[in-house]
Amino acid sequence: MPRKRHLPPARGDDSQLQLRLIVAYAFMVLMFLVLAGRFAWLQFFQYDHYSTLAQNNSISLVPVEPSRGRIVDRNGVVLARNYAAYTLEVTPSETADLDATVAELGQLVELTPRDMKRFKKFLSENRRFEPSALKMKLTDEEAARVAANGWRLPGVEVKARLFRDYPFGELTSHVLGYIGRIGPREKEQIQEDGLTANYRGATHIGKLGLEKTYENMLRGRPGFEEMETDAGGRAVRSLRQSAPTNGSDLHLALDIKLQDVADKLFGKRRGALVAIDPQTGGVLAFVSKPGFDPSLFVDGIDTVTWKSLNEDWEKPLVNRALRGLYPPGSTFKPFMGMAALDAGAIGPNEVRPAPGYFTLPGSSHRFRDSKPSGNGMANLSRAIAVSSDTVFYKLAWDMGIDRIHPRLAEFGLGSRTGIDLDGESAGILPSKEWKAKRFSKMKPEYQRWYPADVVSIGIGQGFNAYTPLQMANATAILASDGKVFKPHLVQEVVDPKTGKQTPVEPAPQKQLAFKPEYFDYIKGSMEAVVKPGGTAWRLGQGLSYRLAGKTGTAQVVQIKQGAKYNAAALAEQHRDHSWFIAFAPAEKPTIALAVIVENAGFGAAAAAPLARGVIDYYLTGKVPPEVAGQLKTFKPVPPAADASAPAAASAPLPQKKTDASPSA
Repeated sequence: MPRKRHLPPARGDDSQLQLRLIVAYAFMVLMFLVLAGRFAWLQFFQYDHYSTLAQNNSISLVPVEPSRGRIVDRNGVVLARNYAAYTLEVTPSETADLDATVAELGQLVELTPRDMKRFKKFLSENRRFEPSALKMKLTDEEAARVAANGWRLPGVEVKARLFRDYPFGELTSHVLGYIGRIGPREKEQIQEDGLTANYRGATHIGKLGLEKTYENMLRGRPGFEEMETDAGGRAVRSLRQSAPTNGSDLHLALDIKLQDVADKLFGKRRGALVAIDPQTGGVLAFVSKPGFDPSLFVDGIDTVTWKSLNEDWEKPLVNRALRGLYPPGSTFKPFMGMAALDAGAIGPNEVRPAPGYFTLPGSSHRFRDSKPSGNGMANLSRAIAVSSDTVFYKLAWDMGIDRIHPRLAEFGLGSRTGIDLDGESAGILPSKEWKAKRFSKMKPEYQRWYPADVVSIGIGQGFNAYTPLQMANATAILASDGKVFKPHLVQEVVDPKTGKQTPVEPAPQKQLAFKPEYFDYIKGSMEAVVKPGGTAWRLGQGLSYRLAGKTGTAQVVQIKQGAKYNAAALAEQHRDHSWFIAFAPAEKPTIALAVIVENAGFGAAAAAPLARGVIDYYLTGKVPPEVAGQLKTFKPVPPAADASAPAAASAPLPQKKTDASPSA
C-alpha cells in the first residue's frame, strides 16, 4: 500500500500555539512576581508582627495561686496554716491513652485504691482539658521519678502546692471549719458572683466555719507566670511573673489555751461551752463535743469515713454550740426575773409562797417543784438562789406570754446573734404568733395558745429552745448591765502586705432599757447561787474572786405527773441535760459563759464544776487538777515560721512548670 503523507500544520495553527505558550509563560511570571512580592512583604514589612505571633505560640500563662491567710488565736498561736508539698496531676485531653498513662504512673509512685477512687471523682467533676489530681503529697523521691520520666508522659505534671493544715484537729474543728475542693455548686456560685478571674487555677474553697465566712479575705488574689513552652507544651523557662496577693490573716478573740482546758474538762462527754468577753463581745472559747478532724475533708473524705461520721449517734459533725437547740431549764430564771421586775409582776422585796407544787387555776393539774417539800416563803432573789419552780410557775401565769415574750427577746433569745459563723440556729422564744405558725398544718386546737402553755415556759421548759451561744450571749448582756454586742470570733483582720490591722470588734449595738437597779438585783441573786443555801454552794468554796451563776436541769423526755425521775431507768440519751451560766468577776465581769453537758443530770453536778474550772483558769491561770498533765503545749509562731509564701510551694522540678495553690 502507498504510504500516507503527513502534511505540515497550517500557518494559522502554529501562531495559535505560540500565543498559548506566551500567555502561559506570562501567567507563570506573574504568579512568581506575586509570590515574590508577598514573600518580600512578609519578610520586610510584616516580620515583627509574625515574629511576635510565633513567639506567643510558645508562651503560656500559668495562674499562680496566692497563699491562703493564716488563722491565729489572741496570743498568736497558729490554728490554721499552710505547708508545701508536691501533687501529681493528669490532664486527660493531653494524653493519648489515659488508662495506659495511669498504669505507667503506677510503676513510678504508689497509687492506693483511695487515690484511684478520688481521681475518678475528680475526672467526673472536671472538664477534660482541666488537670485532675491523681496523688496528693508526693515524697521528694516520687516527685523526682515522675519528673525524670516526664518527657514520655504527655499530660502529666508534678505541681508544688500549698496544703492547708489544722494542727489542733478536733479542738478547733467547729470554729475553723475546713476548706475542700471546689465543687459544681461552688463553681456556679463563683460565676454568678463574677469572681471567675479570682479563682482561676484554684482548686479549693472554704466550706465551713471561719474558712467559709471569711473566704474572700483569706483567699487573696492570684498572679500569673509567663512560661515558654516547647512543641509538646512543656515548660522550658519562666519569662515573667506577676506576684499574687496573699490572703489576709485572721486574729481571733479566742484563747486556744482556754479552749483546750474546756475541751479536756468535758472529756468524753457530749455538750457545748461558749465563753464571751461581756465588755467587747469577743468569743473567748467555743467548744462543741464531740468534734471531728477537719483535715479529713481537705483532700476529699472517703465514703467509709463519711458514713461513720454521719451515722455516729453522738453526731460529731453537729456544731452544738451554734446549732444545738435545748430547753434552758432553770438558767432561764434570771431572765424571767428581769422580765417580772420590769413588768411589775413582783417587787424586789416581795415575799411569796414557794410550795412543793403549783395548781393550775380552774383545774386539778399540778406542776411539781424540783424540791417536793417546797422552799417555804421566798422573795425573787431567794427563788433564783434556791431555784424555786413554783414561784416562777406563778409569775409566768400572772404575766402571760404577751408580757414575757418582748422582754425576753431583748436578751437575744429566740433570734440569731449574728456571730461570724454560718448556719446559726434562731432558737425558739414562744409566742402566740409562733405557735399558730408552727402548727399551721395541724388542727386549729393545736394552733391555739392556751393559758397553761405559759406555765412551764416560766422555768425554761415547754416550747423554749435555745443554743448555748444564745444563752452565753444573754448572760453576757446581763453581766454588762444591758450592753448588747454582736458576738464575734475574729478580733482583727491583718493585711499580709502592709501589716495593717483592721479591728472588727463592734461598738455596743444598743443599751437595754431595764432599770440599773434591776440588773444589780438579779446579778446579786446569781451570786447567792454559789453561796451557802444556793443550788451551787459547793462551787463557791475557795473562790478568789466573786462569781455569779445559775444552775439548770433541762428535761429531755416528759415524766408522767406524780412519777419520780429515775435517771438509771432511762437510756442515756433520754436523761436530763446539765446547764450552768455564769460570769466573773461579778463586780466587773470579763468573762461570761454558758455550758451544757448532755444527759449529765443536775446542773450543779456536771456543768457547774466544768464552768468553775474554765473561769478559774481564765482569771487566775490555775489549771484544774483533774486535767493537769493533759493540756497541749501552745507556742506563738512568727510569720516566717509558716510556709505561707508562694515561693515555698514553687520549687521547680526538672523540665516541669509549677504553680502554687492554697491546698490540695
